[in-house]
Amino acid sequence: MELAQVRLLVTDFTACYRFYADVLGLKPQSGAERGPYEKFSPHTGSAGIALQDRAMMAGVLGELGDAATGHRSLVVLRVDDLDAYCAQLTARGAVLAHGPAPMTDRMRVAHLKDPEGNLVELQEWLLLRG
Repeated sequence: MELAQVRLLVTDFTACYRFYADVLGLKPQSGAERGPYEKFSPHTGSAGIALQDRAMMAGVLGELGDAATGHRSLVVLRVDDLDAYCAQLTARGAVLAHGPAPMTDRMRVAHLKDPEGNLVELQEWLLLRG
């Protein structure tokens, strides 16, 4: 397992994009200023911070809503075999909130919550970045 990123769920994507890119000086991966997703990399290290449009994630999970009163972040972990890992987790008592299911053409995901209700996303990358 590898920590892929910490993702912040945001309602004003453009303002947050500008903050992380222009104010903090982090490097955007794709330049998607209007979202719904962008990863920012520090000058050193492999993990980064990502922004996720809150409404998009609400559509995936069917529960977040538009207001930032609930979930504001999620921990993202990359695994090699999503189905096998989810089977192991559920055998140990975890309850999946969503998935495993396709998220994009490049990845499949599953979501669960920790005991405090914090979101955890498990990713299986189907296509690696070139």
